[in-house]
This record gives sequence, C-alpha cells and structure tokens, in this order.
Amino acid sequence: MRWQRVVLVGALLSVVLVAVAFLTLGRWLYVALDPGPFDPSAAPPAPDYKEDTSWAALPTMEDDADVFVSELPALGRGVAKADVFFVHPTTAVAKRWNAPIDDPEIATATARGATLIQASAFNACCAVYAPRYRQASGKAFVDPSPDGDRARDLAYSDVAAAFAAFLERRGEGRPFLLASHSQGSTHAARLLREKIWGKPIEKHLVAAYLIGGPIHPTTIGEDIPICASEEQWGCVVAWNARGPRYQRNEYEFNDPPAPGARICVNPLTWKTDGAAAPASQNQGALFFDTESPAVLPAFADAACKEDGNLWITQMGSLPARGAASSILLWTMGPDNYHPIEYQLFYVNLRKNAVRRVEAFLAAHASP
Repeated sequence: MRWQRVVLVGALLSVVLVAVAFLTLGRWLYVALDPGPFDPSAAPPAPDYKEDTSWAALPTMEDDADVFVSELPALGRGVAKADVFFVHPTTAVAKRWNAPIDDPEIATATARGATLIQASAFNACCAVYAPRYRQASGKAFVDPSPDGDRARDLAYSDVAAAFAAFLERRGEGRPFLLASHSQGSTHAARLLREKIWGKPIEKHLVAAYLIGGPIHPTTIGEDIPICASEEQWGCVVAWNARGPRYQRNEYEFNDPPAPGARICVNPLTWKTDGAAAPASQNQGALFFDTESPAVLPAFADAACKEDGNLWITQMGSLPARGAASSILLWTMGPDNYHPIEYQLFYVNLRKNAVRRVEAFLAAHASP
C-alpha cells in the first residue's frame, strides 16, 4: 500500500505543479522575454518593399495565401478585380522589441499562422498582398510602456511603408480591402485612420476587416462607418470571439482608454445588434493547419454582447492541429478563441468579402 500512496502523492504533486506553472506562466514569460530598454540601434534593418522577399504574399508569387479547398476555389492569377492588403498577427516570440523579417523560423510561423489560415480567406475576391514587417513584441500590447510604444511605432512605420508600396504595385483605381488580425489589427486601424480615411484613396476602400484587436470607434475615428449589413462598403468589420468561461489574463490586449465597448460585427449576420445567430447560419469553419483541411458547416454560433465581445455558446469539436496551435489556444485560457477568430467563420468571411466587392463594383459601374 505504501507504493500506492507514493504514486498518489506524486500524481497530486504533478497536478499542483502544473497548476502553479499555469498560474505563473504569464509572469515567467514577462521576465524571460523582457527586452529591456528600447534601443533604436538594435532594431533589425528596415524592409525594402520593392523586393518580393519583403512580402509574405503577393499575387505574383506562389505562397500560402493561395491555398483553397475544391468547393471554395480561388481566383486564377490576374483575374481578381480587387486587392487586399493583409497585416499579419504576432508570429514571433523572442527577447527583443522588434523582430527581423528574414528569420526563417518567423517566416515559417507567419506562413502557417497568418497567410495560410487567415489571408487565404480573401483569395476568392482579391489579389492578396501581405507584407512582412518588424513586428513588435507581444509585451508592447499586453503591458504598455514608453518602450513598448516605440516598438509599436517602429512596426507601424513598416506597415505604412508597405501600404505605400502596395499602392504603387497594384495599379491606380482598383478597389481594395484592408484586413488584419491581432497585432496586425492595431496597425491596420492606425493605417485606416492616418493614411486612408479622408484621403483620396478612401474612395477605393471596399471594407476593413480589423479582426481580433482592441478596435473601438475612437480607435479608427468616429466618422468611419461600422458595417451593419452584408453588402455595405466603405465601412469597418471587427470582432473578438469569446465564450461563457472566458476570463481576462496576462495575454489580453490592454486597450487604450476609450469610451464604450469594442466594435462587434457578427460574422453570421453582418449586423451590430445583439441578436443571436444559431450555428446553422455558420456556412463553415476551416482549419488549414490540420492534416486534411475540410469545411465544417454549422460549427459555431455567434452573438454580439454588450461588452463588445462576440459570444460563442455552441461550438463543434476542434480538429487535431499542430502542437504550436494547440499550445497557443490553451495559453489564452478557456473560451478565449482569439487564435481561431478567422477559422471559426472562414466560409462566411470568404463569401462576404466577395459580396462586398461585388456590391462596390456594382455601385461604381459606369452607366
């Protein structure tokens, strides 16, 4: 019996250690990955967006944004009548304020965690442009500081430079979408506010899909419309997917001071009201980071709540994905669906982008 008690005590100790590790993981990461004071001279070299190597996706390259399944075909090269400028989320974890764009591991993580599973949603409507940029440390967003603000400004300067290059590459007069996730959405919101809205290029904007970020009306500018129907153009879509067990932890965005809740547009109804949409309206989740990607219809319901979150109360079983994807979702905590906010509503998003482009083109057709 003594050996049984030893095994039991050992098992209990393991459980306690795992629990303690989970509870202190955030603080441990803050210490282990703290970049220290911001040093401009330590920043990686700035990208040259005239070079194809500074882009994770281009319509002239074969890249992960070209992926599709047979029932959801992508447009052929040169066919798209619109473009999308996609700003990827954080894909680097390192003890530095800004990550280089030429690190092979970061490039692989960006391909798998952004262009493959997110930017590809737009290849049925648009030619996809996705710049690499010297992304800021996640610490700059969850634990704001003057040093973190400098890192964010550096990252944004790359995004702004890439957007200028995008305008030169794409040809004059073509409609475009702005799309992003997480860190990318903070930069895209600033880009919308500073470089697009109120400028001549605004008239070519179909919609901005600023998903998974702290997007408030004041973040983008209170004169920019929020999309309230599935065919509206010249407006903003945003959501942050959560569930009933969700609780804030160390990995949540520390929102800038702003009145009111985050913007929430329901991807099953494309409305901003609080009406619940059943899972039957979900045309399909799609996880390209699985061994055999397949459309999963009726996978999740959705309702915009008063706190600005997109609430999910019914969701199917997640397919087996890579270890990194599973660890990331676990780290975010129960019912925090931030890492899969694109995948859960992939088909609805894909078809909506097509519909908004069609509505824009119809509204601007010559008589």
